[in-house]
Amino acid sequence: MLTDKEKRYQKIKRVGEGQFAYVYQAKDSLNDEIVAIKKFKLVIGGRPGDAKQEMNFLKQIKHDNIVQLKDIIGEGDDIQLVMDYMETDLETIVRGHKLNPAHIKNIMHQLFVGVEHLHSNWILHSDLKPNNLLLNSAGCLKISDFGMARYFENPPQKYTNLVVTRWYRSPELLFGMRKYGTGVDIWACACIFGELFLRHPLFIGESDISQLTRIFDVLGVPNEEDWPELRSLPCYMEFEDAQKYTLRDIFPKACENTLSLMSSCFAFNPDKRATAKSALESPYFKCEPFACHDEQIPGIDGIQDVTVSLNDENNNKEFRPNVPKFETDCLY
Repeated sequence: MLTDKEKRYQKIKRVGEGQFAYVYQAKDSLNDEIVAIKKFKLVIGGRPGDAKQEMNFLKQIKHDNIVQLKDIIGEGDDIQLVMDYMETDLETIVRGHKLNPAHIKNIMHQLFVGVEHLHSNWILHSDLKPNNLLLNSAGCLKISDFGMARYFENPPQKYTNLVVTRWYRSPELLFGMRKYGTGVDIWACACIFGELFLRHPLFIGESDISQLTRIFDVLGVPNEEDWPELRSLPCYMEFEDAQKYTLRDIFPKACENTLSLMSSCFAFNPDKRATAKSALESPYFKCEPFACHDEQIPGIDGIQDVTVSLNDENNNKEFRPNVPKFETDCLY
């Protein structure tokens, strides 16, 4: 028998499925508002621990650039989260539309504002990537999927290093560091920054070692002078310094302020990496071309519903860009 809340939210259709959850478009019968319902899949012995974890984080976070938890259906081991309905995600926008510098600046500003709010409240998202960044028809970007989120401390405590989808994972995580902080989210932001220009991921590794190789091909190999803790990391291994590219090679038309911000977010030593606050204060956001208005982001005008995937590790295997490793003729 349906509960009162289940009757209140009338499911229209399923719009997404991931490893641990389904997402439905639904209508709130009290006010006719369209919402999203995230229903977690039951597994043997209960459900993944990220269901209640996500619920608890979203209960505490109220911000324009973070998906809002509107209601909770059920209790105990059978809960569904009622959230903002967002028509698309950043991955869909990037794949389907060429973004100009003003579009990219808007998206990165919204992203850093959301991340700064999380970090100022001692929360690591730990899984930032384009399909966890949702957009609505007004062009508002909201960070979603808090299944891997955690509170952090200063000095940091030990956490698992098995966070963040590989293509967006920072070197300290790939080298096995377990005492980390906000730098893991900032590295992921930098990867997203590059992807907005390239229209495909910047570092595409098939394994952790391959991922490090892709990173070092572009950024060179870190050294102890810059990062004293490097050799003490649990999974550290030597890499030959055979840098093939520079950020300037990959983004030949990018202005110096763009490359400066990207470089600061790609600092190997996490203690020297940019913060969301310092990124927002960088010259990049103060120079022309200025960020476009939200509603000018391509792909949201007259937007149609899209099927999105949620925290599915198979995403890395499914997408292979049919372009050279670094296509430079379309960059800004």
